Amino acid sequence: MSERLSERALESALGARAAELDAADELAGVRGQFVLDDVVYLDGNSLGALSAGVPGRVEDVVRRQWGELRIRSWEESGWWTAPERIGDRIAPLVGAAAGQIVVGDSTSVNVFKALVGAVRLAGEGRDEILVDATTFPTDGYIAESAARMTGCELRPVDPDEVPSALNSRTAAVLLNHVDYRTGRRFDLPSLTSAIRAAGAISVWDLCHSAGALPVGLDENGVDLAVGCTYKYLNGGPGSPAYLYIRSGLQDRFDSPLPGWNSHAEPFGMSASYAPAPGALRGRVGTPDILSMLALEAALEVWDGVSIDSVRAKSLALTDFFLECVSAYVPEGRVESVTPSAHAERGSQVALRCADAGAVMKRLIDQGVVGDFRHPDILRFGFTPLYVGFADTERAARVLAGVLD
Repeated sequence: MSERLSERALESALGARAAELDAADELAGVRGQFVLDDVVYLDGNSLGALSAGVPGRVEDVVRRQWGELRIRSWEESGWWTAPERIGDRIAPLVGAAAGQIVVGDSTSVNVFKALVGAVRLAGEGRDEILVDATTFPTDGYIAESAARMTGCELRPVDPDEVPSALNSRTAAVLLNHVDYRTGRRFDLPSLTSAIRAAGAISVWDLCHSAGALPVGLDENGVDLAVGCTYKYLNGGPGSPAYLYIRSGLQDRFDSPLPGWNSHAEPFGMSASYAPAPGALRGRVGTPDILSMLALEAALEVWDGVSIDSVRAKSLALTDFFLECVSAYVPEGRVESVTPSAHAERGSQVALRCADAGAVMKRLIDQGVVGDFRHPDILRFGFTPLYVGFADTERAARVLAGVLD
C-alpha cells in the first residue's frame, strides 16, 4: 500500500511540475495553430502535425488558383517564384540570408545535386568524398553513386574523426547535423571550420535540426546544405526539400541536374544550357505546386517565433522527459542513448529497450505516438511548437505502465 501511495505522490508531483512549466511556456499559444487531438504526438521528427491554416490554403490553390485561373496562376498567383520565395521563408530558421535557398525536389535529389556540385567546386586533384558512417541510409546510397560518377573514392568516417581524416585529396564531406537514431547533435561550427581549412567543401544534412534548433549556416561558413520540410517544419507528407548554396559559391555551382527551370532563360528553349544566377541554378524541373504551397502555408506558424525560444523549450522538454522516465520506469528496462549534454543533443530522446518494436506498438495503442528504429530503439521527437510538458509527463508515465 505504501509503495502505491508513493507512486501516486510521485505522479502528483511531476504532474504539478508539468502544469507549472506549461503555464510559463512562452510558446504555448502556438499549439492552437495545429490540428491536434488527445494523442501525445512525439513523432514530429518523422512527420510534423498539420497546421490549421493549411487545409484552407490548399483548397484555395486547388479551387481558385488551379480551377479558375489555371495557367495564369504561374504569374498571377506567384507559382513560378515559389521555390525561391519559400526558400527565403526557411532561411531565417537555418541562419541564412535571403537568396541562398531554393525549395524543390526530395532530400535525396538535393543530396545528389549538392554532393556532385561540391566535388566540381573542389576542383582538380581532389578525388575523395568523406561521408558520415552513421548517416541515414539514403545519404550513403547517394554518396556512393556520386563517388562512382565523379571518379572519387568514398570513405565512411565517424563525424568525430573527420578532422583527422581530411587530407589534400578530400573534395567534399557529407555530414548530418543530428543523428537520426540517437538524437546526437554534431559540432557543425568546428567541423565546418576543419573542412574549410582543408580546402574541401562542406555539405550538411539538416533534416533533424532545421526547425528544432539554431543552425547558423551563414555565420559558420557552411558551403552547401540540404534538408526536408516534413519534420519540424511541418510541411506535410512528401513536402519538397530545399538546397542551400552559399552566396560566395553560387556563380561556380555546377548542378549535375541542369533542368529547364534552372536555365537563365527558361522560356528561351535554347538547345544549350546557361545556368540561372544565384541559388536558382539549384532548381531542376517544374515545381510541385500543390505540396509547395501547402508548405508555404505551414511556415506561417513561424511568424513571430524565435528559433532560440524553440531550442530552449526543446531542451527543457527533453530534460523533463528524461527526468520522468527515470522516476517512472522500472530500473534497467530502458537506457537513454541520447547525449545528456545540451550541446550534443538534438530534439529527440532515443531509448534502448528490449522488444522495442512491440513496446512502441503498445504505446501507440495507449495514445502515445513515437517510433521504432531497428533493432532496439524507441524514438521520441519533441516539436516545441505543439508538444507541452503535460504531454511529456504523460508519455513517460504510459511508457512505465507498458514496461511494468
